Amino acid sequence: MGIKSFQGAREEVKKEYKAPILVEDYMTKNLVIFHPNQSVLEVMELFIKHRISGGPVCNDNGHLVGMISEADCMKSISESRYFNMPILDKSVSRFMTTEVETIRHDMNIFDAASQFYKNNRRRIPVLEEGRLVGQISRKDILVAALKLNAQNWGN
Repeated sequence: MGIKSFQGAREEVKKEYKAPILVEDYMTKNLVIFHPNQSVLEVMELFIKHRISGGPVCNDNGHLVGMISEADCMKSISESRYFNMPILDKSVSRFMTTEVETIRHDMNIFDAASQFYKNNRRRIPVLEEGRLVGQISRKDILVAALKLNAQNWGN
């Protein structure tokens, strides 16, 4: 007769969800930041150079005061043609969006996706304790969703 080994009742192993789900895990941290006194022409050059379509505008103290986008630059171009004035003389503060929606760094990506859906924004600045720490885009949310889906596939 064989010898049986009894180890006792085994603990049930619980699978922990290890995939990161917070905005700070997917946001862009190295931002091109604009200043309210910058010229719109300089902003357009930076958009092309860095292949971006917009970005945060911060004052001298580093506080977020607005967002500038390609659409805002289009307003400048249109106005310049209408009034027959050069684009160079116009500052970012004149065309930027000042009412900016923000997201906390510790918000989960599902709530962030909901905020994107409700407000139809392309990018949203991310704040930590009132300070700009990054920016999250719709594409970042899609990347997060794909990573979460891949993480769950094996479970």
